[in-house]
Amino acid sequence: MDLRRALRVTAGLALGGLSAFAEAAFVVVATLVLAVPAARPAVFRATRWFAERERARLRRFLDYPTSDDYRDSRALRYLASRSVAGGLGAGVFALIGLGLATAVITVWQLAGGQPLGDDQDWFDVPVLLLMGALLVFLAVQGLIGVGALERTLAHHFFGPTKQERLQRRVDALTHSRAEVVEAVNDERRRIERDLHDGVQQRIVSLGMLLGRARRAKDPERAEALLRQAHEETQLALQELRDVAWRVYPIALDEGGLATALEALAERSSLPVALSYALEERLDPATETVAYFVASEAVTNAIKHAAASRVEIAVARAGRMVGVTITDDGVGGAQVAGNGLSGLARRVGAADGVFTVDSPAGGPTVVRAELPCA
Repeated sequence: MDLRRALRVTAGLALGGLSAFAEAAFVVVATLVLAVPAARPAVFRATRWFAERERARLRRFLDYPTSDDYRDSRALRYLASRSVAGGLGAGVFALIGLGLATAVITVWQLAGGQPLGDDQDWFDVPVLLLMGALLVFLAVQGLIGVGALERTLAHHFFGPTKQERLQRRVDALTHSRAEVVEAVNDERRRIERDLHDGVQQRIVSLGMLLGRARRAKDPERAEALLRQAHEETQLALQELRDVAWRVYPIALDEGGLATALEALAERSSLPVALSYALEERLDPATETVAYFVASEAVTNAIKHAAASRVEIAVARAGRMVGVTITDDGVGGAQVAGNGLSGLARRVGAADGVFTVDSPAGGPTVVRAELPCA
């Protein structure tokens, strides 16, 4: 600890010692006033005001930022406990002041040649120096202890309790489970729509062509219809392959996310630039979510954004992997529509963060941050 920081911490503890008396008085009055239900809102507003002053003091002088996620009742208990710690700090400063006054008087007597007492001996001065050094050491340790106590109390009372954190985690898991169910339902509806609007229509058209070919009496007419049926069969097979690819690309299993994204770029009707900066494969669940985020974002850019170019960037930052898709389209995309709501649920189910930045006129930036091992 350098001298400047030591002086700043000391000033913060001194301010805390002064404010402890006001906080102690407030706690006593607030405890009595809380018996009146109508006065509780005003009491808790004042409690939060005192608590915010203490949080600012801890942050500025003791370099200890705290969470603002705390309840008013816990803030009142914090003020009650902190007033005791501040009182201890005030006591230490009072002893330091008393010691300094004694030292000044002693030095003044020695400098003036006055005796320290009626029975002054030669060893009085060394003993006084040793006692002064011991008192300085105890005073410094006392201030360090008060500072540590201040931090401990702030850590305990500011922020959610263990039970509250557990309840929030349970709520998050419940929400995540609902997101998983909804994402699965969305996927089922999408597959059904693709099969109904694509493959099923092709097969119906194929059946009609074969029926017309069977009823045709002209051999040339029948051959032309069979040729059309053969072409329709090829289109149906291609449509079925596309649906199967959108359900789950086999490239994810064979080559991982990089290979699947390369195939996605090749199959896209728009130019797609891929930047893949991962050195090792992700777990299968994360790869699947990352792929479908990129795939759906590219599909939306083609269908809705009137884009001419798409960029996909995959990079890792610590324990998170980011998938960013940027297009130069017209913008205006919303998370609640254009197929992005399903992606948001899918990413949320994986404990990830999904954002869309799409101002009018573009560009549109879709980003998913997913946790990885």
